[in-house]
Amino acid sequence: MDIASFIGIISGLSLIFSAIYLGGALHNFIDIPALMIVFGGTLATTLITFQFKDVVAAFKAAYFVFSKDKEDPNDAVAIMIKLSQISRRHGLLELSKIKTDSLFLKKACGLLSDGSSEEVIRAALSTEIQSLQMRHFIVQDVFRKMAIYAPAFGLMGTVIGLVQMLSLLQDPAKIGPSMSVALLTTFYGALLANLFFLPIAGKLRSRTVIESMILEIKLEGAISIIQNNNPVIIYEKLSSFISSRLRKPMAQMNVKEEK
Repeated sequence: MDIASFIGIISGLSLIFSAIYLGGALHNFIDIPALMIVFGGTLATTLITFQFKDVVAAFKAAYFVFSKDKEDPNDAVAIMIKLSQISRRHGLLELSKIKTDSLFLKKACGLLSDGSSEEVIRAALSTEIQSLQMRHFIVQDVFRKMAIYAPAFGLMGTVIGLVQMLSLLQDPAKIGPSMSVALLTTFYGALLANLFFLPIAGKLRSRTVIESMILEIKLEGAISIIQNNNPVIIYEKLSSFISSRLRKPMAQMNVKEEK
């Protein structure tokens, strides 16, 4: 689980609801009509904007963000060094036998074992990276749009509540519920946009940056393999993608320099 995301949401909700509790009763901030306006309106508009499969993919990606730890680019460097050692000892054809769950790495190994040129490998793998970034952009955009729609429907709910309140001035007992809708829809819209939708979009974007970097490491590793670079050169080349403070020494990557 991504501890940072979990701590952020729990602490944010705890502080908000603690402030509400200290200032009054929590039940005053629960209003079904207001929830219907904000949740229903935001979801409906999102489904109008995007294809249903994109909305489903976005929520699956959000679950992935909170349930999975981010990948370590150092692992990608270690993998490419190991592959370079295999190719130097047994030839490029041996890479076709590599078992991996990464479709990108599997494609890279297939291109290498087929004897593809550097230009072909770079073009094919670069296209894969660009396609991944475009798919991820759509997923991020779902939450960015929801962050726009939620406050807008909160404002719409405020207008609805005020209209209802003004129409009931002759009956003071009914003014309270209408005012509740007017105020709470704005609260719900701001809460959803700023505590959920925008942070999720930002987290997804950061994951895309990391994943793209890992794929770039694998791409440059594949190019280094076809150039028959030795493992030390490959390490120095690929570790440059990683911040110096996060970079692992080659000795800690469980790969041995080929003699």
